[in-house]
Amino acid sequence: MLEYNKIYNMDCMEGIKLLEDKSIDLVVMDPPYKLELNKMKNTNSYNNYANDLLGLKDGFDLKVLDLLIPKMKKINMYIYCSKRQIQELLEYFSNKKCNYEVLTWHKQNPSPLTHNIYLPDTEYIIFAREKGVKLYGNYHTKHKYYLSGTNQVDKKKYGHPTIKPLEFIENHIENSSREGDVVLDCFAGSGTTLVGAINKKREFIGFEINQKYYKIAEKRIAEAIQNKKGESK
Repeated sequence: MLEYNKIYNMDCMEGIKLLEDKSIDLVVMDPPYKLELNKMKNTNSYNNYANDLLGLKDGFDLKVLDLLIPKMKKINMYIYCSKRQIQELLEYFSNKKCNYEVLTWHKQNPSPLTHNIYLPDTEYIIFAREKGVKLYGNYHTKHKYYLSGTNQVDKKKYGHPTIKPLEFIENHIENSSREGDVVLDCFAGSGTTLVGAINKKREFIGFEINQKYYKIAEKRIAEAIQNKKGESK
């Protein structure tokens, strides 16, 4: 079995199998999106951003969810996704008799990729929970939409093209778990969900297959744990 409060450099499809059944309280994950992208020939900051996403444009296998569900006490998940994934995710969770919400992140300064499309200024989060799963939080954490910039500061600091604002992740954790619960991120990237779990006094497990991002996440986790210890002194 895997230890809590660690990130593992492995494919989540293998890692999930090592989890104990009914051991996870909450899943927050940002898997690869399904995107319509072609390689940009001209070099500029916006085209470089689109090119960075090419390796993530084919989405993820819903078999990940099939593996996850037996490992959860009850279905309780936040999944960041693209517009093209909303229908399949809602159908999946409807078939599981889950309640769901479609949350949104609206960016005030999106990339100007506008050729025959609307601005890419909105991302989506599917929140699915089984009957009996409580929603906590408060007036300030339970908005169905988030409004911010494109998180360029964190992108430059941690080098991950799709990093999400820590504040959003912490809201998900606060709304859908209690202190001491176990939070899992199957596509941990630079470790934002795991840092959020530390800040909110939850246990955590993360999987990240890319060694570069795994090492970045390890460093962030160590720093977050140290900061938390400093706060308690």
